[in-house]
Amino acid sequence: MNKVLFKLHGWMALFAFVPLLVMCVSGSILVFKHEIDAALMHDQVRVGVDGRARQSLDSLLGDVNRSFPDYEVVGWTLFQDPGRADQVFLMPHGSSDWFYTLLNPYSGEILAQPQNLTHYFTDWLLELHYTFLLDDTGLAITSVFSILLCLLGISGLILYRKFWKNFFTLRWNARLMVYFSDLHKMTGVLASPVLLIVGFTGVWWNITQLAYEVREHAAGKEHYKMEKRLYSDKLSLQALYQRAGQSVDGFEPTYITMPWEPGVNITFWGDVPSGNPLLSQYASSVTFDAQSGDLVAAADIRDAGLGTKIIDSYRRLHFGDFAGLASRVLWCVVGLSPLLLSVTGLYLWIRRRDKRRAARAKRRRLQAAAA
Repeated sequence: MNKVLFKLHGWMALFAFVPLLVMCVSGSILVFKHEIDAALMHDQVRVGVDGRARQSLDSLLGDVNRSFPDYEVVGWTLFQDPGRADQVFLMPHGSSDWFYTLLNPYSGEILAQPQNLTHYFTDWLLELHYTFLLDDTGLAITSVFSILLCLLGISGLILYRKFWKNFFTLRWNARLMVYFSDLHKMTGVLASPVLLIVGFTGVWWNITQLAYEVREHAAGKEHYKMEKRLYSDKLSLQALYQRAGQSVDGFEPTYITMPWEPGVNITFWGDVPSGNPLLSQYASSVTFDAQSGDLVAAADIRDAGLGTKIIDSYRRLHFGDFAGLASRVLWCVVGLSPLLLSVTGLYLWIRRRDKRRAARAKRRRLQAAAA
């Protein structure tokens, strides 16, 4: 059994070698996405607070609409870090593509012209991480390799299930193959829990997104191309923001969904004080009718069932931000472990292959001599 599993583990690793490196290394880097953005484009993603209050959403929305009359606002990120610029998602008239601009919420200043979702380095890296830059086809491909990542972690833990006997043993004076074998086992066992979490949550998101695309756009149905504003100009976004805060106790909006196609309402997603570090900052929501402004629904994650809370925790678990800087550093370091696992695993596979070839050649020579 172990021999079969060992071979399967090796062949899966060889097959997934390059894609998993791309996914894991890019994911590791993206743990610090905002910090990288701040280093590369500080004046666009960081704003000075200086004791100022945010302008009203109505005023800011007006600034965006006047600055980009050929676009419609379809989403709005309200970061909990007061020093971050707002991220406003836009859809141009006659298109179904998403763009975004960056906005100073204290002055209303537009900090960046609308750019597509892969324009900036870390956005391009994020798309590479999730789809290999292949859109929906890429989602399917990364789903397959995320499943392989989980299988590699599970099979490795089974193969080395007695790891605790010599867990931290590295035979430094042994030949390189033995040392690499020890290093591979130890790194794999230490990294497997995190890699399993990251792999499983990635699979869940990708498959969920694929299922949505199939359901909404099956049989060649195209994405809606923006023609006109899909919400009433009479609505006050600031008033809806305040009503959202009153609808769920302690609710802090962090993202606003605006209509991007007919039938979509205005939804405020946000955070609530729960004492559970795994619940995301988008766990609760309040939805209003996009034309009348009437309350449609309010969902408090604290009142949700266990299954809903577990699924919501996938966001924190995937990005590793549930325990602040400590968990982010851990996720970043573990995300780089496939580099070491690939190098040691590939070396061991080549050496074992060479040994098998040498053994077969020796048997042939002995058989020829005996004949």
